[in-house]
Amino acid sequence: MIWLMLAGGVAMLWVGGEAFVRGGVGVARVMKLSPLLIGMTLIGFGTSLPELVTSLSAALEGHPGLAVGNVVGSNIANILLILGAGAALATIPVKPDAFRSNAVALSAATIVSAWLIRGGTIDRVGGAALLLALALYIGFAYVRERNGARSGGGSGEAGAIGPYPRSLALGLAMAGAGIVLVAAGGYVFVQGAIGLAGWLGVPGSLVGLTVVAVGTSLPELAVTVVASLRRQSDVALGNIVGSCLFNLLGILGATALAEPIRVPPSLQGADLLVMVAATGLMMLFAGTGLRISRWEGWTMLVLYVAYIAWHGVTRA
Repeated sequence: MIWLMLAGGVAMLWVGGEAFVRGGVGVARVMKLSPLLIGMTLIGFGTSLPELVTSLSAALEGHPGLAVGNVVGSNIANILLILGAGAALATIPVKPDAFRSNAVALSAATIVSAWLIRGGTIDRVGGAALLLALALYIGFAYVRERNGARSGGGSGEAGAIGPYPRSLALGLAMAGAGIVLVAAGGYVFVQGAIGLAGWLGVPGSLVGLTVVAVGTSLPELAVTVVASLRRQSDVALGNIVGSCLFNLLGILGATALAEPIRVPPSLQGADLLVMVAATGLMMLFAGTGLRISRWEGWTMLVLYVAYIAWHGVTRA
């Protein structure tokens, strides 16, 4: 049963990722928006729904601090594991204009969020400020696109991803069906992973780190890998940038608004520094040569494995 759940979860993730990427690119083409913007909003935020549900549930159940661990762990996984996997499969080109504006936005969100987390408490005012920052950035990105200063179009031709919807309604429906299937696949896979971890006798601290952080990031992994293989580099990169922004501004903001977050001291140290360092590394790789090469992708994957190994050794 465990192996069936793992295999079924992977199958749902892959099919859902295909539908999501095709639907998102179709929406971008119908609305004459770049796949990068769609990747950062519709796809990036949509694939972060598991993190949002997990964090809000934790807050409402009296464990708001879990939201911080979810966000920090998910951002580390998004960058080192998921973007690393996408780049390892195929080099991800980076558009100069898009890189500058998005790098500034994500860097600022990371620094501000890290500062709030280090403070030990994120109250409702801080949560509202984070949500407002997210809304302002979305508005800025949309206006910038509509005024013609585009972040860059898709790097692949339409045929690179096969048939895609030609109407807005069909594109949204396909993207919606894709995220539902991806979310369901992620849940099934996580349940299988929990069972496998128990069967193997993996330490509880390591199970929590990998299952919660990686498990809620499975939608991003599915979409990024599919987009990378289909040469939709803007969707792949936009998905990660949008997801990280939504985690920091949207999820932390919504959770703090629902229930002020008291951050455990254990989350104010090394893990937070790793998240900031991973974000900086992504900026470095993307800014040098305006691409994330395959060897850089493999470097990120190795660093993630090292991070997991370190966690297993220090918290076993």
